[in-house]
Amino acid sequence: MESFDMLISILGSTIRLSIPLILAALAGLYSERAGVFDIGLEGKMLAAAFAAACVAYLTGSAWLGLLSGIAVSLVFSLIHGFASITNRGNQIVSGVALNFVAAGLTVVLGQAWFGQGGRTPQVSGDGRFSPIILPGADMMRDVPFIGPLYSNVISGNNMLTYIAFLAVPISWWVLYRTRFGLRLRAVGENPGAVDTAGISVTFLRYRAVLMAGLLCGIAGTYLAIAQSAAFIKDMSAGKGFIALAALIFAKWKPVPVMFACLLFGFLDALANFMQGKEIPLIGEVPVQLFQALPYILTCILLAGFIGSANPPKAGGVAYSKER
Repeated sequence: MESFDMLISILGSTIRLSIPLILAALAGLYSERAGVFDIGLEGKMLAAAFAAACVAYLTGSAWLGLLSGIAVSLVFSLIHGFASITNRGNQIVSGVALNFVAAGLTVVLGQAWFGQGGRTPQVSGDGRFSPIILPGADMMRDVPFIGPLYSNVISGNNMLTYIAFLAVPISWWVLYRTRFGLRLRAVGENPGAVDTAGISVTFLRYRAVLMAGLLCGIAGTYLAIAQSAAFIKDMSAGKGFIALAALIFAKWKPVPVMFACLLFGFLDALANFMQGKEIPLIGEVPVQLFQALPYILTCILLAGFIGSANPPKAGGVAYSKER
């Protein structure tokens, strides 16, 4: 029974650690399906986390914090779109620049406003997204196997957790069952054909980039006032890049993206649990090994051992009618 309790604890931690990855990977999915590579997921999450923590602390409202996080992330997305879509600049350079701006600006503003070394004051009460207890969770807690799974893994998460999982089927439906999704995928494969059909490539790509900003805003808010209770310097901790790895691993498809993020979250949770523990016949395994596994799996995929992972054909290429 102790092993089962341990498994439940790891699964609960997996869910919590996977949420920002799922949201950021879906953000990258919309953007890259439209042919715009978005290396700036990390920066958008970081900026959104800072904005959400500041507003939530000042107003005492988690929802206003969420709106501010989304707004800042959308501004970053518009900057990325202006640089890489309107001016046809290098998409990789634009994304990396946003990451640097977010990493530096959040620390400078945090220190100037709060004087706590780049972090914000603790948020409490209504300033945070509190866990939601689903119906019957307390009653089912003592039911063998199913009870702990429902009470400790499915129930007891905050609103943004359920929004993240709900975003997966919605994204699938948008991409594969709507006219907008068809055009979005087409513009990532052959923007010239879309333009010939009289559809604005620029407008479609801006909409995709704004969708990415919306999801990154939710992801950053989750980091600051749902998973944590304040903004901390560099609190995104490379999650934007891990989300990109999950996106490649899942071959740019919404449902596989979710499972890839859950796998990476599980490895992260396992790494936290295995700290200082020894495995029989092996000894103590370095935590860094578990942390490196997501990247190792992605490299194996890119090497072609698990099938090819081909990005949208027009990905990373600026489109111009004159071409």
